[in-house]
Amino acid sequence: MSNERAANLLLVEGEDDKHVVRHLCRRLALDLKFGCFVAGGKDALLDAIRVTVKQHGRQAIGVLLDADDDIAGRWQAVRDRLRDTTITLPSPLRPDGVVVRGDPSIHLKPRFGVWLMPDNQHAGELEDFVIQLLPDDDPVWPLAERFVDDIPQEQRKFRRQKARRAKLYAWLATRREPMKMGAAIGAGSLGSARPAAKALADWLTALFGPIGTR
Repeated sequence: MSNERAANLLLVEGEDDKHVVRHLCRRLALDLKFGCFVAGGKDALLDAIRVTVKQHGRQAIGVLLDADDDIAGRWQAVRDRLRDTTITLPSPLRPDGVVVRGDPSIHLKPRFGVWLMPDNQHAGELEDFVIQLLPDDDPVWPLAERFVDDIPQEQRKFRRQKARRAKLYAWLATRREPMKMGAAIGAGSLGSARPAAKALADWLTALFGPIGTR
């Protein structure tokens, strides 16, 4: 899933995004074939959209991007990158992500999909999506939250908006073998059968599956 020349390609911000998707697909036994391009940041991913759409041989392209604190602005930024292409995205972003059908009869018009982390509806990032995969009533999660909340403001090395991310990494550090998010999904420490995981899996299937329609 790392072949950047694949006909089906998913654009992601970083390695963590790639590994979360890879492990989720494995846990759910999704028979999907697509490469993954790690852009190395939000701006680089946005810049890669137009270039990728205009490359010959692309059949399906997906964009997986953090909404951060401005989901409307992020959605508009993706739409702006497609202005001089054959792809037109709908005005509202669907809660289940967007997949626009391709048309083989039109030059350079691949199937195109967008998913804004965590859920296409709320501000947030990859870590907010992964938090939704925590087991119900996990006994360690409240302790991880309390640990981060109790850090005095003057000693915090993270921004206020990143508090939930800090809590997730505190939780991950308590595993028998401390691991990254993707590995925790692969090991079953995070629930791949949770509704959030199913929603992302459904989007990936609609985009990269053999039919690719909604």
